[in-house]
Amino acid sequence: MNIFILNTGRCGSTTFIKACQHITNYSAAHESRATLIGEQRLAYPDNHIEADNRLSWILGRLDKTYGDDAFYVHLSRNRTKTAESFARRNDFGIIRAYREGILMQEQQADSALELAQDYIDTVESNIALFLKDKTQTMEFSLENAEQDFKKFWQTINAEGDLEAALAEWQTAYNAS
Repeated sequence: MNIFILNTGRCGSTTFIKACQHITNYSAAHESRATLIGEQRLAYPDNHIEADNRLSWILGRLDKTYGDDAFYVHLSRNRTKTAESFARRNDFGIIRAYREGILMQEQQADSALELAQDYIDTVESNIALFLKDKTQTMEFSLENAEQDFKKFWQTINAEGDLEAALAEWQTAYNAS
């Protein structure tokens, strides 16, 4: 079974995968196929856990490829903290792509925080719509990571070193 960690970004997805790398019956990676196109973009190995915030833009293809045969985790973080983190990264990455590519703003018309909030609302709406008919899902809050990860571990019948996995949540990876 494949597992997808759907998220906006800036919400602990790197840490989630670091924790999952202590699971021995699944492989786990962060944005491992993000640069690929066509069928290769979603050609994940069996029994793989993937976190990639860009999946929120290709959910139709994810549904066509995996449908209800995968397990989906909706990873989230406090909206204000997530938006503030994105605002500090206003000039590169997904926020710049959203501003220039999706909103077609040659010159930034809104504050960095307003832009980040709009991006978050868009991605969260996309994920909610995608998950509405899926039977194997889990909500996961960064603010409740240790408890939620234990539930995740049990739900997917993970094997490996749970204590080492939980210890990963004490490190802020990819912080801005």
